[in-house]
Amino acid sequence: MQRNAVHNLLVGLACGLMLIFHSPVATASSHIPQATPKQCPLHATISAFATPARFLKRVYSASPAATNSLPAAFSSARPSSLQLSASTLQPGLLVDDADDAATAVKEAADKAKTAKQKVAGTTLDVHAIGLSIHHAAVDVREKLAIAQADWVTAAAELIEYSGGVIEEAAVLSTCNRFELYLSSRDQRAANRAAAAWLAERSGLTQGALRRNLFMLSGEDASWHLLRVSAGLDSLIVGEGQILAQVNACHQAAISTETIDELTGDVTVPAGSGGKVLSRLLNQAVGAGKRVRSETSISKGAVSISSAAVEFSTARLPKDLNGLELNDARVLIAGAGTMTRLLVTHLKSHGVSKVVLINRSVGPGSSAQTLADEHDDVDWDIRTPDQLYAAMAECDVAYMSTSAVEPIVTVDGLEANVLTARDATKSPLSIVDISVPRNVETAVDELDGVFSYNVDDLKAVVARNTASRKREIIEAEMLLKEELGDFLGWHQSLGAVPTIAKLQERAESMRAEEFSKNEKKLKNLSDKELEAVERLSRGIVNKLLHGPMAHLRAPEGIDEKRRTLNTLSALFKLDESAQQQKGGRKKGGGKKK
Repeated sequence: MQRNAVHNLLVGLACGLMLIFHSPVATASSHIPQATPKQCPLHATISAFATPARFLKRVYSASPAATNSLPAAFSSARPSSLQLSASTLQPGLLVDDADDAATAVKEAADKAKTAKQKVAGTTLDVHAIGLSIHHAAVDVREKLAIAQADWVTAAAELIEYSGGVIEEAAVLSTCNRFELYLSSRDQRAANRAAAAWLAERSGLTQGALRRNLFMLSGEDASWHLLRVSAGLDSLIVGEGQILAQVNACHQAAISTETIDELTGDVTVPAGSGGKVLSRLLNQAVGAGKRVRSETSISKGAVSISSAAVEFSTARLPKDLNGLELNDARVLIAGAGTMTRLLVTHLKSHGVSKVVLINRSVGPGSSAQTLADEHDDVDWDIRTPDQLYAAMAECDVAYMSTSAVEPIVTVDGLEANVLTARDATKSPLSIVDISVPRNVETAVDELDGVFSYNVDDLKAVVARNTASRKREIIEAEMLLKEELGDFLGWHQSLGAVPTIAKLQERAESMRAEEFSKNEKKLKNLSDKELEAVERLSRGIVNKLLHGPMAHLRAPEGIDEKRRTLNTLSALFKLDESAQQQKGGRKKGGGKKK
């Protein structure tokens, strides 16, 4: 009799779950993204079913007379995170009071679980909003620019400003672009919040922002970041500096908070990258490295600095009455990374003497370090207060400082430079490669001054891009593979709610069949009952493995949505949840 009962239980369980294999859409795929979490994120969901059983066991324990009537099946219920203190139970509590209490606990657990599923059911998508040299003029870009040291703080401020609509944020601000990468469950609300924050922060009107900003979402936003990291969206195709900047963005997104050792106050908040953006930024950094190692996109590539030198080589003879760059008196303001590249390219064009303006001078300063690295150059290092005096003596000035306001103005030039140059009647060429700009816009209107900024380097860029079309095609093929990896991982997150409902449905069927055969199993020992339950759970898990693997497998957005809808309809996952809720309300009265 006992063998037949066990046999009937297992057969009924298997028949109920074999419907899984009758759906062509739910056919299991052998490919599972490597990034799929090993630990089931739904442990709390399944463990909720064990809570009422354990609760009832404790209630029965409070009443010794009722202890023997506790079903043996409850003895194997697993503990869960939901606990009730035994001190709250009154001795001799009636069974119908226990039923009401257990029902209340179950309903509370279900409400919490439903709330989590509702949030998880809405996908946390990636959005990108910003502007670059391709879309906006330099005077707009500089108003939105954020120093790298402030990226973490700015991202935290944006999330707070959005009121939680934006859940993750990262800032990427360079001389040629300003971009925000966001994760939100509501694209429109996130874009509105980000645009309002940018307008308030920059002082630009919403109309001015709309004319210059681009807004991308989902796959388009992810693809854009991959192209940026690979250098395909740069002013100079294949330049390597942007990869370092994207890596800095990733590090800022995953950084931990900085605490003042003396006061204990948080001076810099933790990064706001979160699970999705951190994964995307990490994928972008890896993609950028892969493109540069597996293609020739970076071989012989020029940077902004080299483009500036090439630009000067072409323009100086026209602007300075036939003067060649190798014969010109050169001034450079700033001693950062771009200046280092600038000096390298100037040397290759025959420049051997440079006046360097920098805030710090002397041993240990960045200016002295630069001079030591290029000891074959005749250096004249000066402080910023001598800038105009040095400009009065030079032929071409390259501006590359981190100043947020113009340091070369019309008034300053007229009072200190142009008057001194009147005697020689020699014009002055200024090439500003900084963002925000170091040179006032109106300087270009002065007689005898030719002022250029990064937007004027597009002719050099066009020649560089044309020569790299083949490398761009090869690079994009690699980026599509990287995009597929990320989208596969990201889509697996969207399947979590359906997986939770499927597991819940299967567990409900298993528990129902177990309950139907409970009387037939009453003569089994506790160990035998535990073995039967383990066996039934094992069958459920094996039958569900294929469909769940298929749900986690990478698919297109439409295909994934179709799979989820078909599986939900096939097993009536939404209806079963409503029926369980209605059944609890209907049977919620006291037993007599």
